[in-house]
Amino acid sequence: MSQNTAWSHKDSPALLAFDTATEACSVALQYDGQLLVRFEELDRGHAERILPMIDEVLREAAMTLRDLDAIAFGRGPGAFTGVRLAASGAQGLAYGANLPVVPVSNLAALAVQALQLDAAATHVWVATDARMQEIYCASYQRTSVPGAPAILGQESVVGGNALALPPAELTPFASTRIVAIGRALSAYPAVAARLAGWCAASFDAALPRAADLLALASQQFAAGCAVSAELALPVYVRDDVVRAPVTPMQ
Repeated sequence: MSQNTAWSHKDSPALLAFDTATEACSVALQYDGQLLVRFEELDRGHAERILPMIDEVLREAAMTLRDLDAIAFGRGPGAFTGVRLAASGAQGLAYGANLPVVPVSNLAALAVQALQLDAAATHVWVATDARMQEIYCASYQRTSVPGAPAILGQESVVGGNALALPPAELTPFASTRIVAIGRALSAYPAVAARLAGWCAASFDAALPRAADLLALASQQFAAGCAVSAELALPVYVRDDVVRAPVTPMQ
């Protein structure tokens, strides 16, 4: 079962989102018009922190998992271990509470953040560090729906000489206000150099936030794009990643 439109009946669903795909360990809960967030930047230890952070926001809201309408998670691309941790966590929690899951792109979440940081921006280029002298990247365009930027092209992994080339999908929009976001901007000099001449502003310290995942998840949930727990899978983008089965977190 890939989706169930019965899961999208609420105008304001109670959603829990979390992300462990980068240095950020982040949780957000929306319910009854309220938003609770937790955010920590960690070099390691995401597996030990993510469930306690989820418990914290649920306790603060006086809720349990069964009070939720769906669970959202950062499905990647990002660190291999972190993306798998988020997917297995989403599967385990969803199985236990019989909830649907909304996988959300980490790159799209950063695009949401960039459009909040620069209200005049019309387009966003997102670039995160994929290690091994490569980056994960994608381009987005602002839409009339807040928290729902439209992707231009597709998510990709780029390395080598291509790091210095401006994103081709943004060339037709050179006269608009384009911003860039993601830690690849500061990690690789060639990436920073490619911004010259077309990027109006850059946010090179930004990490994905669960609150921005929620903005995207709300749109996807309303559109009936929630999936059953077994389909809550990570997205690696890299072709050489071994796609071993994800074991639900207990």
